[in-house]
Amino acid sequence: MQNHFQDFLIVDIETVSGNENIEQLSPTLKKHWERKAGFIRNPEEKPPEELYEERAAIYAEFGKIIVIGMGFYHEHKGKPALRVKTLASDHEKELLTDFKNFIESKFDQDNLKLCAHNGKEFDFPYLCRRMLINDIKIPWSLNMTGKKPWEVNHIDTMELWKFGDWKSFTSLDLLTNIFGIPSSKTELDGSMVTKTYYEEKDGLKKIEEYCQKDIIATAQLYLRLNNLPLIDPGQINIVK
Repeated sequence: MQNHFQDFLIVDIETVSGNENIEQLSPTLKKHWERKAGFIRNPEEKPPEELYEERAAIYAEFGKIIVIGMGFYHEHKGKPALRVKTLASDHEKELLTDFKNFIESKFDQDNLKLCAHNGKEFDFPYLCRRMLINDIKIPWSLNMTGKKPWEVNHIDTMELWKFGDWKSFTSLDLLTNIFGIPSSKTELDGSMVTKTYYEEKDGLKKIEEYCQKDIIATAQLYLRLNNLPLIDPGQINIVK
C-alpha cells in the first residue's frame, strides 16, 4: 500500500461567504451579487440578501476558504493507516500560503496525485481561484494551465463513481451510506458551515473537526471504489 499511495493526498476544503451579510459588500460587489442571484435556481424566490448568506460560499468570487483538510495513506505496524491534518484560519491568505508551502515541501510536485470528492468541479478550481485573488502562485500539482489532460494528476471520487455518466451529482454522504462508511454529516453539514462560522464562538473549531471527518470519509470511499479494504478506525490518526 505504501508504494501504491506514494505522493497521494486526499484534500477537502471548507468555505464560507466572504462577509457575514450582503450589506458588508462594496456597492460594486453587491451589484454583482444581485446579478448573480438572478441566475441561481431559487424556487422559493428568496431575496438576494438571503441567498448571499446561504449560497455565496460556493462561489470563489464571493466566498473564502477557512479550512483545508489533508489525508495521507501510509502503513503503521504493517497495516494500512491514515494520517489526517487540517489547516484552519480566519486569514485566508495565510491559510493558502501554509497549504502551498506544505505540499511543495512534502511532495514531489510532478508526481503528486490530489484526490477529493467533487474536487474537479469544486475543491481544486476553488483553491486555484482563491490563490490568484490572494496573489499566491498556484502549486504545479494543483495548476492545470498548459497541461495535457493526462498530465493533470487530479482524482475525483465522484467521477470514479459515475463511470462516465455525467447526468447527476452524487453526494459524499450518499456514497458513504451505501458503502457502509461512517458519515461525516453528524452535528454539522455543508449547508450549516457559514452560519456556524459567523454565529458561534467556537465555529472555526467545529468546522475544522467536520473537515477532518470529511477527509476520513473520502479516504475510505476511495479505497472502496478501488476494491481495497477500509482502514480500521484505530489506524486513523489526526495530527497537528
